[in-house]
This record gives sequence, structure tokens and C-alpha cells, in this order.
Amino acid sequence: MIKNLILHFNLINKHRFKVFKLCVKAGIPFRGLVHDLSKYSPVEFFESAKYYRGDVSPLGISKKENGYSKAWLHHKGINKHHHEYWYDYNAPVKCAIIPYKYTVEMICDNLSAGMTYQKDNWTPSFQLGYYLKEREKIHINPKIDEVLIDVYTKVSEEGIDEVIKPKVLKKIYENHVGNINEKNM
Repeated sequence: MIKNLILHFNLINKHRFKVFKLCVKAGIPFRGLVHDLSKYSPVEFFESAKYYRGDVSPLGISKKENGYSKAWLHHKGINKHHHEYWYDYNAPVKCAIIPYKYTVEMICDNLSAGMTYQKDNWTPSFQLGYYLKEREKIHINPKIDEVLIDVYTKVSEEGIDEVIKPKVLKKIYENHVGNINEKNM
């Protein structure tokens, strides 16, 4: 168990550092700095360390074994960069439009997760393929879905360095969602 604690701690740090670097490129450095701090909380950290394997999310393993993951329920409930945070089955609009800064943090998070778990097997087209395969299972606003597909397609065609830039990301977001204003920053 001690080995898993150390390995999981290192994985969190590696992932957060990649997210931070991408968020800096994307023009939202503060979001990168505070990204996933909840992963160090006891409810998230110890469950994730218990199911740590290094090549897949420990939360998926916990869900298979227990039918749910306390760590995931906690994580998605307090981190606005997860589309699940913005889903409310009792609201008139069940899938809210995710504000720009959290959408961009989600993109950086997803790209980093792919790089972290795929390691040397990661390619710029990985996230597009993964998202297209998983998107039928998720509840997300159709406009944000379009943003993600557009960004991941461009990353697969042009690479991260050409796409993860404030000007490019703002243009993509505005093309699908509308003008970025204080309300959705």
C-alpha cells in the first residue's frame, strides 16, 4: 500500500504539471495552478491509491469493484472543469454551457490525462478518438460538445502547439457558444 501511495502521488503531480503547462499555453495559468487540488484530499487520495495501477484511472477500477467511486463523486462534484459538474437533471436546461475558462481547463485536463496514461503511445489524434468513442455516454451541452470535437480535431491535424493558444481557443469557443463575456469567463 505504501508503494501505491507514493506512485499515485507521483502520478497526480505528473498529471497536474502537464495540465499546468497546457493551461499556461492556453492563457489560463491560475486554472492550471489550482487544477485537481482535491486529488490530495483523503476521500480522493486514499481510494485512488488503493486502486492504483498506473496505466488506467483507479476510479474506474473502484467503480467496477464497488459499483461506484466515492473519490469520483467527490471530485466531479467540486471541480468545475468536469462536464458532470454542470449536469442537473432537475434544471430546465439539464446540460449548462460550461464557462470558457472551465471548458479550456477540461480540454487541458483531458489532453494531459491521455498523455499521462498513454505515455509513449500518445499521439495528437488520441483525444479525438477517445472522445468520439465516449461521447455517447455523457451528458454535455451540445455547444460544448462541438467545441471539444473542434479542438480535438484541430489538435489531431495541427498538433497541440498550434491549437492550445488563447486566440485559437477563444475563436473556437466563440464560434460554437457565442461571445465570451464576464459571465462565462
